[in-house]
Amino acid sequence: MPSDVEGSIEPKRDDELLRSPSLLSDMAAWLRTSFEGFSLTRLLSPWPSKTDSTQPEKLRPTAYLDGLRGFAAFLVYWHHHELWAHVPVHGMSLESSFGYDGLHYFAALPVVRIFFHGGHFAVATFFVISGYVLSAKPLSLIHAGEQAKLADNVGSALFRRWLRLYIPLICTTFIYMTIVHAFGIWIDSRPAKDNYLIAVWDWYCEVKNFSFIFHNGKVGWLSYNFHLWSIPVEFKGSIVIYTSLLAFSRCPKNARLWCEAALVFYFLYIVDGWYCACFSAGMLLYDLEQLAAKDELPEFFSRFRPYKQAIFYAMLACAMYFGGAPAHKAEVQELRKNPGWYLLSYLKPQAVFDAKWFFLFWASVFLVASIPHIPWLKRFFESRFCQYLGRVSFSLYLVHGPVLWTLGDRLYAAVGWPKEARLTYIPQWWNIFPLPKSGPLGLEPAFLVPHLILLPVTFYLAEVVTRAFDEPSVRFPQWLYKSVTARPMRLPA
Repeated sequence: MPSDVEGSIEPKRDDELLRSPSLLSDMAAWLRTSFEGFSLTRLLSPWPSKTDSTQPEKLRPTAYLDGLRGFAAFLVYWHHHELWAHVPVHGMSLESSFGYDGLHYFAALPVVRIFFHGGHFAVATFFVISGYVLSAKPLSLIHAGEQAKLADNVGSALFRRWLRLYIPLICTTFIYMTIVHAFGIWIDSRPAKDNYLIAVWDWYCEVKNFSFIFHNGKVGWLSYNFHLWSIPVEFKGSIVIYTSLLAFSRCPKNARLWCEAALVFYFLYIVDGWYCACFSAGMLLYDLEQLAAKDELPEFFSRFRPYKQAIFYAMLACAMYFGGAPAHKAEVQELRKNPGWYLLSYLKPQAVFDAKWFFLFWASVFLVASIPHIPWLKRFFESRFCQYLGRVSFSLYLVHGPVLWTLGDRLYAAVGWPKEARLTYIPQWWNIFPLPKSGPLGLEPAFLVPHLILLPVTFYLAEVVTRAFDEPSVRFPQWLYKSVTARPMRLPA
């Protein structure tokens, strides 16, 4: 019969459990350790400290994925600002291909458009990277035949995943809500609440519903930061990865690869689960990479070995073209109106509702698969700049929206970007420092100059949020899992 921590088989009363060395004392010890070196100066400093080093002495084998994730997060930032400043004047042109409706903009050129409108491509890439990274340790254990360790690893990962994703979301949206209410800041499409208690209750109701991924029906946008729609999707994809790995863990090599490929096919061609297909493809890529490293790939792949370099460059070229998929509307008929996409539109399977995600799936898979085999591209994502972006990527994703809707809206109004809501609600900011809107679309002085303020502010807040919430959201679930598994306790009778 299992015993409690003190060896007695008799159940303890609630008050005895609280007095005994338990989870509460562990938590107190953890808090003391965690805040031992805490400094408000370090937390608010704009400069990374030695413990925040962005360039370790020796890069991890998958460091390029950190850099890719960071660069993708920056593309999301740039994409949202491009649309927010230019909507409704040029929003359609930014989200359509070169030549759409007779308009020919530099920002809409193939490949070039990714640097102006690459946010959707970036999100699909996030999901493929997540599938790759989340499956890394479990697949290594499967390859080694360590079934017991696999169960422990997946159990720990599932325990920690929700906390890892939602703690930063909860903290940042609460602070954003509080600041907006306290200072009476106007936010476009976000009506102010009568008092703070009403604001807190509204925030609580939204966040608690948003955090439940098995909601009956489609969960709406989180109005306190609608860019975070991808967080519950990330959690869904994580569950797909962990359950798939357990399901395939005892399969022989070839059977496991076929099952992983079948899962990708099912999510992409049978049902509208493009994001699950991205996660599953990341898992398949890692499996193939590990088998290739041990020269254990199925015989089928050996016939392509002489053309390996050409294949990966072709994949990169396809990724760059598909990554610029028009995104103005979901319908395939709209896609066919975009020059360069008419014939490609017939590749879209019936199951996929929003045509762009089908092409972005292939773009992100080809990109993640090709980078480690193209040395100069891999070195770029391993650079100090990209590694820094990777370190703050999650926080950058969390804070760039609130900065855009508060400071950004006012700066864009100040330099003269027209928008009815700005003229109505913040007329005092309108055109106080007019700048020219001439030049290439997306590169106008009136768009670039505000980023002399917006970029430093956004990156500063991303640095602070990384230290305050992102890094603790990794450490706290790890500590909590160790604590609850190391101290089995009997419930009172």
